[in-house]
Amino acid sequence: MLISDCAFVDNELLDVVRLFENQPRSISHSFSYTEGVFINRFVVDDEEFIYEERGQVCDEILFKRLERRYAKLALYEILAQKTGEKMPWGALTGIRPTKLAYREKEEGKPFEPLFEKMHVSPENTALIRRVLTAQEGIYEKGKGGVDLFVSLPFCPSKCAYCSFITAPIDKTRGFLPAYLEGLKKELDSLQGAIKNLRSIYIGGGTPFALSTEELRTVLEAVAPLYDGVAEYTVEAGRPDVFTKEKLDLLKAFGVTRICINPQTFDDATLVRIGRKHTTEQTLKAFEMVQDYDFSVNLDLIAGLQGEDKETFRKGVEFAAKTLSPDNITVHCLSLKAGAKYKEEGGFDGYGKDVEEMVLASREILGAAGYEPYYCYRQKYQSGNCENVGWTKAGKACVYNVDVMEETADNIAVGANAVSKKVRGDRIERYATPKDIKTYLEKVDEIVKKRAEFFKL
Repeated sequence: MLISDCAFVDNELLDVVRLFENQPRSISHSFSYTEGVFINRFVVDDEEFIYEERGQVCDEILFKRLERRYAKLALYEILAQKTGEKMPWGALTGIRPTKLAYREKEEGKPFEPLFEKMHVSPENTALIRRVLTAQEGIYEKGKGGVDLFVSLPFCPSKCAYCSFITAPIDKTRGFLPAYLEGLKKELDSLQGAIKNLRSIYIGGGTPFALSTEELRTVLEAVAPLYDGVAEYTVEAGRPDVFTKEKLDLLKAFGVTRICINPQTFDDATLVRIGRKHTTEQTLKAFEMVQDYDFSVNLDLIAGLQGEDKETFRKGVEFAAKTLSPDNITVHCLSLKAGAKYKEEGGFDGYGKDVEEMVLASREILGAAGYEPYYCYRQKYQSGNCENVGWTKAGKACVYNVDVMEETADNIAVGANAVSKKVRGDRIERYATPKDIKTYLEKVDEIVKKRAEFFKL
């Protein structure tokens, strides 16, 4: 149980507690601020700790930011001392460690001293340094850029680790005609309204779960918004739904980048996680795309059910050295409510194997000529690790950088789509309904509210 007299740090402190496998029975926290000193007092299992940090503040936003930081740091140090456990990201619990680094740089300071203070490992500090370097020439803040996201929440089947609001397409195909009409209505409303388009991303779900003609309907609706210059990605998805006809269609509509998402190259793991495809089908999909000039991303996941370190390592080596796509994204398993694997109680969020898998992937991908170009973290992530996108030189995905760093407006259409409006350091959001049925009932309202939200 955790009790605090400072309401705006409650969730932050709980995030710190969740990092530790050995958690205390009780924590109480009180906070005061006197003459520029932040004072955090904790009582953890009847033992008292008092931490003081000096910090000058000029507004309420900075005041709350510093108190959250100092309170989390204090509690982390207490729990690390009591348990002997250390985390690769130390007391950092936020989704985007790169944003913290950029903020320090914008204030004219190197970010490394703050990361050291927060007990981030030297390896992870070096990782963020490499990410910032890889983003040079892409990172663009305050220039009015816009990204477009199109949501297609349909999949061939639902994976055991998935908590997204997606559904097997054989159970939802009846909604597709109306859903495609809804998308068209939303996209039509944006004609003439998007300036400075940086990228388009059609994601899922599994967009290639749609038939060729259904996919054509989506691409035709997007076409009037595409300037022929911006990056254009379709997250094709699972290799068992690839066809030459769909790839021809993407090429005809100017798509520049696709994603193939096998998640693993081990057939036994694929069966365990409920993916109805094989490694052979992944290889056929890669062979198929060689006839095109798409930039290709491949997704892998560390920590999948029953997959050991050596199997994962071999998969990363095969991806980097044999298939050699432009981008490889290494995710760490993160399970939320609704994921079958979590509901069955088979998830060990504290497994050290995953941390070793991540370190192995960095070694392999770095040696193969890839650089990390974006990094983000999730709650309930196995090993308290992170997700990292790796790229060959000159092949980084603009959309991923913009979304992860929150530097451009994101206009998102479809069900369970979150639009973002970036105004300096302030991010405003507008979300559509998560389930398809409710989305279809509210399409006209969504079009109107989004227009008001962005002042289109």
